Amino acid sequence: MVGKKQRLDPRVFKVPIDKIRMGYYSDKYFTRLVEVLERDNRHPRVLYQIFPRKDGIVVGIDEALAILKYGTGYYSDKEKAAELYSQLDTVERKLQKAAYDADEKMLTKMYMEKWQLRHQLNEIWVNKWDELEVKALYDGESVKKGEPIMTVEGDPTYFGYLETVIIGVIARGTSTATAVSKVVNVSNGKPILFFSARFDHYWVQATDGYAALKAGAFGVSTDANADYWGAESLGTVPHALIACYDGSTADATIAFDRYMSPYINRIILVDWDNDVIGTTKTVIKKFYEHIVGKRFIEGETDPSPIIGSGKGKIWGVRFDTSGDIRDRSVVPRDKSSFGVCPELVWRAREEFDRIGLKGLKIVVSGGFDAKKIELFEKLNVPVDVYGVGSFLLREKIDITADIVEVNGKPCAKVGRRKGDLSRLVPVKEF
Repeated sequence: MVGKKQRLDPRVFKVPIDKIRMGYYSDKYFTRLVEVLERDNRHPRVLYQIFPRKDGIVVGIDEALAILKYGTGYYSDKEKAAELYSQLDTVERKLQKAAYDADEKMLTKMYMEKWQLRHQLNEIWVNKWDELEVKALYDGESVKKGEPIMTVEGDPTYFGYLETVIIGVIARGTSTATAVSKVVNVSNGKPILFFSARFDHYWVQATDGYAALKAGAFGVSTDANADYWGAESLGTVPHALIACYDGSTADATIAFDRYMSPYINRIILVDWDNDVIGTTKTVIKKFYEHIVGKRFIEGETDPSPIIGSGKGKIWGVRFDTSGDIRDRSVVPRDKSSFGVCPELVWRAREEFDRIGLKGLKIVVSGGFDAKKIELFEKLNVPVDVYGVGSFLLREKIDITADIVEVNGKPCAKVGRRKGDLSRLVPVKEF
């Protein structure tokens, strides 16, 4: 795992270098900025200043630096570059088709053509990264509204067109990290599982997972979420598996344990029948008898041999009751009785402890945000782990970049000026 004061290797981000350099992801007014400066042979030295519009946890700095490193420069022959890029685009489309068709011969041919074209493009690329002076915070640091988080000093002819993608990756990472930090801060040290992958496009999973882990999340749900870290994603027995075993949570649990790696903690979803207590008891009974080979009698048999980490044990149960349903064990009162409510967890914990399941963890999910977690913690609800989903993608922190100096002199639009740069660290070897 990467520490707060250490930057990621820029190669982990899989930056689409050719598309970035051709301005594919850039707002047109930025590519036209560069075009005007080039054609007028105007090469000012400017100071770009990047800052957030809200307080937050900044993430995306390292990815922005990777984009700057690979994208700062120009093609010495623009017409040739455009022609090669067009050919590359065609080849990549053919490559994609060949991959879908499993056409090995075409795949080999297209891969060769792709790398030849990329080599030719790289041959005419003039790198100007070393001419920039860049300073920045580290991913995971707290920032205030308007505080400079990065400065880039150099000739905008070579990097000005990158503004869109640079502030975009920082905005995404910072928004996600800030949302995660809010639930982490109110959870009293209890682990937060980042379960947001299903609520957005898969392309952003790596960025979101990295941001979540930087902000203090305990685990993520997809391998893509963990891509930048090399960590292992987490998961529970899903409802879909229970359905495939005819609605039997116990049978699904036994199958899951039989075939999954022994290093994976077995966390079981137990709300299928809207009876988390009853379902948990059924799972424990059948699982105990399957593993131990002896009859399980509630209140008499000690279930501890099958509680814990790894194969042949159940680490925890997850409550994911829908917000418009009341679990069977909850006394109907008002809307607070629906979903995963405090009463449900209290009743479950009391019953679990009564039958010897004190070591069984309770994971809750479904509708949890910072406000709901804070309420659960104030009430001392006996939750062990919180799973949070779509809430973690609702935060939005805009990032802005401005030129504040030109050729060493103040030059900024009204309302903007050079800020306090004392926290920024020079980016040297990267």
